[in-house]
Amino acid sequence: MNEVWSVLEMPLQHLVVAPVLLPLATAALMLLLGTRWRGLKATLNLASTVTGLVLAVLLLRRVGVGDAAQAFSLYLPGNWPVPFGIVLVADRLSALMAVLAGGVGLASLLYALARWHQAGVYFHVLFQLQLMGLYGAFLTGDLFNLFVFFEVLLAASYGLLLHGDGTARVRAGLHYIAINLVASLMFLIGVALLYGVAGTLNMADLSMKLRVIPESDRGLLHAGASILAIAFLAKAALWPLNFWLPPAYAAASAPVAGLFAILTKVGVYAVLRLWTLCFPIGAGASAMFGSEALVWGGLATLAFGSVSMLASQQLARLAGYSVIASSGTLIAALGFNQPALSSGALFYMASSTLAGCALFLLVELLERARQVEVAPPQLDDSREALPFFVDAEPPAGTNLDDDEEALTGRAIPAALAFLGVAFTVCTLVVAGLPPLSGFVAKLAMLTTLLYLQEGAGWVLFALLIVSGLAAVTALLRVGMRHFWTLQARPAPRLRIIETLPIGLLLLGCLLLSVHGDAALRYMRRTADTLHQPGRYIDAVMGARPVAPAELVAPAVEATP
Repeated sequence: MNEVWSVLEMPLQHLVVAPVLLPLATAALMLLLGTRWRGLKATLNLASTVTGLVLAVLLLRRVGVGDAAQAFSLYLPGNWPVPFGIVLVADRLSALMAVLAGGVGLASLLYALARWHQAGVYFHVLFQLQLMGLYGAFLTGDLFNLFVFFEVLLAASYGLLLHGDGTARVRAGLHYIAINLVASLMFLIGVALLYGVAGTLNMADLSMKLRVIPESDRGLLHAGASILAIAFLAKAALWPLNFWLPPAYAAASAPVAGLFAILTKVGVYAVLRLWTLCFPIGAGASAMFGSEALVWGGLATLAFGSVSMLASQQLARLAGYSVIASSGTLIAALGFNQPALSSGALFYMASSTLAGCALFLLVELLERARQVEVAPPQLDDSREALPFFVDAEPPAGTNLDDDEEALTGRAIPAALAFLGVAFTVCTLVVAGLPPLSGFVAKLAMLTTLLYLQEGAGWVLFALLIVSGLAAVTALLRVGMRHFWTLQARPAPRLRIIETLPIGLLLLGCLLLSVHGDAALRYMRRTADTLHQPGRYIDAVMGARPVAPAELVAPAVEATP
């Protein structure tokens, strides 16, 4: 097996850029096919998405799993020296995010292939561009390309959100576009201010230069960082900048909403990456700048999301508020700058992303189950309704329900059983109940918070418990409405391709809980690297262009 992995890993040093180029090339090829050949486009989309996920998994294994793993994998597309040229960086965090993006993308695409991909001509093209923007945002090493990839994924999300028809979708889409355009403008302003102060946009180089900024420019530096943070936090759905998310996600088609479960994590990732690089404890006068804003903003977001879940009557909006609550949890936990707490938060991010995508996919199936029409009663020759039993009364000893129908021996339809089990698993993960991955993540964070002698730490401790109770209460109430009131309705008809992605996502949550110890170790190594930015800086700044004779292997590997 090791020999097989070594053969597979040999080209990986050249393929850090592949997750970005692959969807770009696929989208270009599908555009050349025009508006026809939808079957071929679906096949190309599926093949490209699966390949991208495989590449992301191999990158994750290379940088974070196994004794021979490299801590960083760098790629210089133009073969220019750092910080003058573009650099792509795959470390444990970016590889983890790429795997999550690929997994959520594959599940959403499989679900869309049942019928939703036929509702628009350019669905497959936009889907691949969305994946390109996601992979690029996680792998880029400079702010300018982060902005470029942000705009690529946002432009694709605009089209995907409007995929289909309906006034509600258009209205929510316009609100979504407006807030993200404002956030993009603030992104540009913040980047311009930082470039004016530091003279560089490479993240590693920026981290080094910010530590020696003269005191006279410190206010301008903090203003630029604050504006940039607002842009990221608006995309991460921080309160009060998250009013756009529930209606937009509820109005989107099921596969699009499932794919959007990863979008708020892009904002969280950007905040985490830049904050740990630019404002660590050793950053001098700017050390831990904005930490209190992150902590208390995250706590407010978590509280808002929990209360809103209790107030929601629609499952789609409830799922949107669960995404807001998860973003608040992540931002608050990461703001403490504690590696142990950050490792639990990263585990929670992986778990909540998978469960959130599965919940959005389940929304449509559950609503379809409620909309199934009751079949007309069977009539005899005299047009009288036939009784449930042929005899005048049911057999002796038969258990009856309120409608005098037999309960004994009544089989649960497979479709209804799948929906019930899947919804129950989603509820357990989202609420953080044992024994699934959501509980493992919250337990890791709660254990760390017990040792923090801070008031904000106790507030987060309490909110994590209260938010779990709020989530389970809200989801159980919805479950009762969808399952316990369907006795007179026939079971819905589900396709395998609709249930398969939900099953795979929930299987991922189960694997996270079964292999929780190994996953937590990976998250702890990831958090340690984040909170020791010197490793990242040394790896990136130590990258060197290859000589002309070695251009056949333009990748650069670095080990801290």
